Amino acid sequence: MPAAPRARWVLAGATSVALVAGGCSSSGGGSSSSDAGKTFSYQSSEPQNPLQPANANETGGGRILQNLFKGLVDYNPSNAELRMQVAQSIDTSDSQTFNVTLKSGWTFHDGTPVKSNNFVDAWNWAATTSNNQINSSWFSDIEGYQDVHPASGQPTTNKMSGLTVVDDTHFTVKLSNKVSYFEYKLGYIAFSPLPDAFFNDPAGFGQKPVGNGPYQFVSWDHNQQVVTKTYPNYQGVDKPKNGGVVFKMYSTAEAAYADLQSNNLDVMDQVPPSALATYKSDLGDRAIDSPQGAIQNIGFTLYQPEWAPPEKAKVRQGLSMAIDRNTITKTVLQGSRAPASAWVAEGVQGYKAGQCGDNCNFDPARAKQLITEGGGVPGNKLTITYNADGGHKEWVDAVCNSIRQNTGVDCVGDPKPDFKTARAAITGHTINGAFRTGWVQDYPLNANFLADVYRTGAASNDFGYSSPQFDQLSTQADRAASIDDTVSGYQQAEAVLAQDMPAIPLWYYRTNSGYSANVQNVAFDSFGNPAWTQVEVKG
Repeated sequence: MPAAPRARWVLAGATSVALVAGGCSSSGGGSSSSDAGKTFSYQSSEPQNPLQPANANETGGGRILQNLFKGLVDYNPSNAELRMQVAQSIDTSDSQTFNVTLKSGWTFHDGTPVKSNNFVDAWNWAATTSNNQINSSWFSDIEGYQDVHPASGQPTTNKMSGLTVVDDTHFTVKLSNKVSYFEYKLGYIAFSPLPDAFFNDPAGFGQKPVGNGPYQFVSWDHNQQVVTKTYPNYQGVDKPKNGGVVFKMYSTAEAAYADLQSNNLDVMDQVPPSALATYKSDLGDRAIDSPQGAIQNIGFTLYQPEWAPPEKAKVRQGLSMAIDRNTITKTVLQGSRAPASAWVAEGVQGYKAGQCGDNCNFDPARAKQLITEGGGVPGNKLTITYNADGGHKEWVDAVCNSIRQNTGVDCVGDPKPDFKTARAAITGHTINGAFRTGWVQDYPLNANFLADVYRTGAASNDFGYSSPQFDQLSTQADRAASIDDTVSGYQQAEAVLAQDMPAIPLWYYRTNSGYSANVQNVAFDSFGNPAWTQVEVKG
């Protein structure tokens, strides 16, 4: 996300957010539903922001919102293919003007119908600068975005000219330029509709959201849990087979895993590194090991003067070459990760191995040389900020040990107590040097790992990275005649990252998770999410 979830920044050391389901009566906090059975619990983290669809680009908020809301399209959990949800059809003849037809019968959880204006008004509101939505840049393709979100100064209007309501079930979207894959982007949570009542009190809504998804909001006990229940009138193709999801907040992945083993938590996001060697024997046939479109990186604070000079790219390249990815993934991560050689995750359309070049190869001698040529690490000390609740300490310590031993640069981890605190420090630009960034796909194209993270001003560009060459190649890729051409265009843009190294690719994720004896039919998709509505609670 920029992202989720997201663009989705991810919480867990193994993948995205820490999700857990604490099911049945043993999980605590669950509630029953005569319509679809009992709730299950999922390991989660406190959302960074209020629960507004365009205000979450981390998994703590994003995974909750994706269950409370449903947009025009989403992605089939079994194969990641685009499927229609609220949309009956999305037609275009030129990849610039899109004609949207909505299905009839969809309602929000307050009973009001989902109409064209609920999408158009929501997107206009989210894009407008004054509303301060973290995902506002996701609407930048739409004609008139610059009027509601100018680079400086106040908006001249609160409506994008590219959005037009035709009637209650039809609206059109005109983009400033062709974007071959625009329909893929529409599955991101920021493009959700909002009920009319939202606009009366957006702040209050963020504490008690009213969506149109498979689950409706029940309560939010901050830093403890968010409780949802099945919405009986849900019109989507993925009808829930359970009574709801309880998102339980954990301070450590180890605590969540202990609850999973004692059946007090139903579904985990990722097991902690300390359990990777044993979780399959611990859980037996309830252990999960499945592919995921996600990557772990170390990002840099390029907005700081000491990291901004062009020659510091050599320092970042050198630091990357000082990290022994093979040993860390085999030992600390028990073979559960694959060393990364690109900024796009394996399995994603457009993934091309080796885009990082020699920069991702372990070469201590060359690492020292590059760091020296680049003027050295500021203060000869690198600090890596991470969230302590996501199971990251072990690998951050291992990365720092590798850098220290191979370069002489001091390296220390800077743990923040939870994902929310870490994300606030990163987005608030209150950290120094470096930070962990985990990214899980929002849509299964390489553009999501590149444009939504590294383009100038992108919602999830937490580095302050700005490259005219990267931006130009990304724009050309967006305007390509086909998705295949877009994919190859973004591969050219990705090559620029090897020159600048705004982030160091570390390794690709798999979903290493598990579930309790309380639930069955638990399967994870390539986004790192369980197929929420398909989980069945026993008893």
